[in-house]
Amino acid sequence: MHYCTFVIELYRCAPTLKSILGVGDSRQKHTLPDLQYDYGALEPHISAEIMQLHHSKHHATYVNNLNVTEEKYQEALAKGDVTAQVSLQPALKFNGGGHINHTIFWTNLSPSGGGEPQGELLDAINRDFGSIQKLKEKMSAATVAVQGSGWGWLGFDKDSGRLRIAACANQDPLQGTTGLIPLLGIDVWEHAYYLQYKNVRPDYVKAIWNVVNWENVNQRFQTAKK
Repeated sequence: MHYCTFVIELYRCAPTLKSILGVGDSRQKHTLPDLQYDYGALEPHISAEIMQLHHSKHHATYVNNLNVTEEKYQEALAKGDVTAQVSLQPALKFNGGGHINHTIFWTNLSPSGGGEPQGELLDAINRDFGSIQKLKEKMSAATVAVQGSGWGWLGFDKDSGRLRIAACANQDPLQGTTGLIPLLGIDVWEHAYYLQYKNVRPDYVKAIWNVVNWENVNQRFQTAKK
């Protein structure tokens, strides 16, 4: 993924432009976003233990490593060290992608989630997939089929104005990888479900639909269309 595309995506997760571009010594560091619900609020579908480890350990590690890598990248830029800049880009992509993906993921979930979307989002789902049930079936299948670690996504194709399903490996961010604007993501790294669902990934994916925050997905859809 090109670094400029990656920077655009990181901007969505950062408080100011300075935190992206590293302008001067006042560059703000990326921070772990607070959850809008307690760790146990998504039970029984996602356990409190998983949520605590996932958020406070795994996501926090991506944030910390991203900050360290960005500092090194800025030093390389200042020195004009192109070799160092190139060597740091995989770490920027991995840790930055982890930060982007998880920041979206937490908002995609809600204790009062589940059910069905409403309004224009539901109309678009019916148009592009036939029904909400067919969307769930197709997205679940694509997500379960991810080899190793990765994500299943519902995204918006701005060129066609259509909803699309895609899967990304590891922490590759959807927009930088496919050009789709992320609306809804399902994390299928084992740390997202193994303590509760063991190796039965399909059960986890089936359960997560009970806590999908369709209001958040719809907000992302409305923003993506602009």
